[in-house]
Amino acid sequence: MEGRLNVFYLLSLGVLLMALSCTEHKMHTAPAVRDRDSASMMVSYGVNTLISDSGVIKYRIVTERWDVNTIKVPTRWTFEKGIFMEQFDKNFHIEGYISADSAWYFDQNKLWELRGRVSIRNVNGLVFNSEELWWDGIRHEFYSHKFSRLVTPERTLEGTYFRSDEHMTHYEVSNSVGSFQSEDMEGDSQQPAANSQQPKANGQQPDTTKRVPARQAATRHKATQKSTYQP
Repeated sequence: MEGRLNVFYLLSLGVLLMALSCTEHKMHTAPAVRDRDSASMMVSYGVNTLISDSGVIKYRIVTERWDVNTIKVPTRWTFEKGIFMEQFDKNFHIEGYISADSAWYFDQNKLWELRGRVSIRNVNGLVFNSEELWWDGIRHEFYSHKFSRLVTPERTLEGTYFRSDEHMTHYEVSNSVGSFQSEDMEGDSQQPAANSQQPKANGQQPDTTKRVPARQAATRHKATQKSTYQP
């Protein structure tokens, strides 16, 4: 009888321990994702890859982190850790370099939004800097509504609105100031002033304040003309 009681006691103790262990067990689960569109379909780190367009390699992208989100509208690629791009022509020659502190690419619209220290350099020595730049892959143009600085071997332009073709060969800067080399003004002095007057009788020089030069002045000034660039 005593042996049966001991066995019953041991069995009861085992059941009690199992019950206690079950009640103390904790499930280690991640919190639920509230905003489903905040979850990226793909996240890549240390990226160095080539991107093609219509079967032709157009760009090399180097970035610390690349997120691809196909749930948000519009769908997008996100480069919040910065981006560096090389742009190629059809012969795979480098046309230019683009870098920014952060970038978003809306793949369905073929539209890039570049933010932060945006910089563009091309093989012709042109350098562009701004805090914002949009790159429209459908219209094949760059534009910015932020203060921008454009430097070429011949001139420097600064303005609050910038627009250019994506090869940076035809561009427009408005609300701007700029400096030019003296060669830009060659031939200017040979052209008569548009509103020139005859010398005054008292010996004063003619009033030429309304004279419109053939090209912008060589000194720093408010821009009065725009380029004839059309998209």
